[in-house]
Amino acid sequence: MTSTVHLGPGPGSFTDLSFAEIEAVARRGARVELTPAALDALGRGRATVDKLAAAPTPSYGISTGFGALATRHIDPASRAALQRSLIRSHAAGMGDLVEPEVVRALMLLRLKTLATGYTGVRPVVAETMAALLNHGVTPAVREYGSLGCSGDLAPLAHVALVLMGEGEVIGGDGKPAEAGPVLAECGIAPLVLEPKEGLALINGTDGMLGMLVLALRDFTRLLKLADLTAAMSVEAQLGTDRVFLPELQAIRPHPGQAASAANLLTLLRDSGVVASHRGPDCNRVQDAYSLRCAPQVAGAARDTLAYATLVAERELASVVDNPVVLPDEDRVESNGNFHGAPVAFVLDFLAIAAAEVGSIAERRTDRMLDVARSHGLPPFLADDPGVDSGLMIAQYTQAALVCDNKRLANPASVDSIPSSAMQEDHVSMGWSAARKLRTALDNLARILTIELVTAARALELRAPLKPACGTAAAIAVLRQRGVGGPGPDRYLSIELRAAEDAVRDGAVLAAVEEAVGALR
Repeated sequence: MTSTVHLGPGPGSFTDLSFAEIEAVARRGARVELTPAALDALGRGRATVDKLAAAPTPSYGISTGFGALATRHIDPASRAALQRSLIRSHAAGMGDLVEPEVVRALMLLRLKTLATGYTGVRPVVAETMAALLNHGVTPAVREYGSLGCSGDLAPLAHVALVLMGEGEVIGGDGKPAEAGPVLAECGIAPLVLEPKEGLALINGTDGMLGMLVLALRDFTRLLKLADLTAAMSVEAQLGTDRVFLPELQAIRPHPGQAASAANLLTLLRDSGVVASHRGPDCNRVQDAYSLRCAPQVAGAARDTLAYATLVAERELASVVDNPVVLPDEDRVESNGNFHGAPVAFVLDFLAIAAAEVGSIAERRTDRMLDVARSHGLPPFLADDPGVDSGLMIAQYTQAALVCDNKRLANPASVDSIPSSAMQEDHVSMGWSAARKLRTALDNLARILTIELVTAARALELRAPLKPACGTAAAIAVLRQRGVGGPGPDRYLSIELRAAEDAVRDGAVLAAVEEAVGALR
């Protein structure tokens, strides 16, 4: 685990922050520390803001109102009230609480941008944000409020409100608690925001980007799992592994397809089940698409993931704020870099990929349960078909999840609704795209879990034929976790949830990779 993440500008003036570091802070409570270079950059950026604040010429975000009210010049005596009012009014979220890992990710990413000095905040603002993260103080952010343009305004405003000692945090019981006493208990002094600082705290794509990075980490693991469950289904349905040979992938050179096919060959290596029908007596000509085309679909998802990774890396190398401070030129410039379109598009693209990976997995599951297509397996893998229903309704659950993901694949980023009296007349809806992607990936984990449980039972029904080493390792983990094999009907939900836990905590993939080596 990364114990401390250091934030500060590097050779290219931008903070170098990896996906692994973001996940460590968001999910495992890693500490953050501002480097001396960050504190120096913050000081230089702030000097520019102070100079412009003292000038008679209005500067947006420093001595003016915001959005459609940007034409009003604000008297110096009212500028502290301006910042306070901005945060209070923009902390307008509603709905359920956003998950702590998402809030911590968006806080870290906003802090990353602050640390470059381009936003013009004082060092104490960045230091207080770091203190919240290091003390485990998580602001209570609500589900709805961001349109993904001018940044994730409402979610970030709820964070900024806590920096001011106001608003709510997520208490130890998971419920909202008053922020002021929690800050006092941690020895964190509330901020009185100065010119430019309120806007700098809320004008970024940090929420949608944080969710994108976490989704990339999760989807990468799920695609390895998808290759595993596909291999188990191919094996259980007496399919062939020859369609995954590298020479066949080379004549259609998509890198994701090649990686997925290589995983399938690795997972099916030395399978007694596959070997049992490899000879001249086999009358099967070719397998159904859901088996034969597994690497084409999962591979396309991998290539989508690669593109989304590139976009996330570019966004991490960006300073997203408006206006942005250019300390070397002693000026502040308005810009459109807060628009979330680049991030929103790939969030939607990933939701499409997740829907398709789940859809083909459900088709493989259904084939194992249908006596007309399963090549000798009992109906629904039931012990006494008719008396027992076997895994019939597990497939219903899987189908419901697949259909939900099809709905979630409808893009949010093609929608837009004008706001701020038509000043902000086109928005990205990137926050909404991120929220639905999180749900889609949760659904995908459950879809693949059901395929895993089904294929494991089907493979055991092929005894005395022995499965491959890798697929056998997956079955062993399920049995260790209390997921039973073939037999009379029993309470199925509890077993499916136990299998899901083994998927989510990484036990299944860890056992498989220990048996066959690292998957691609």
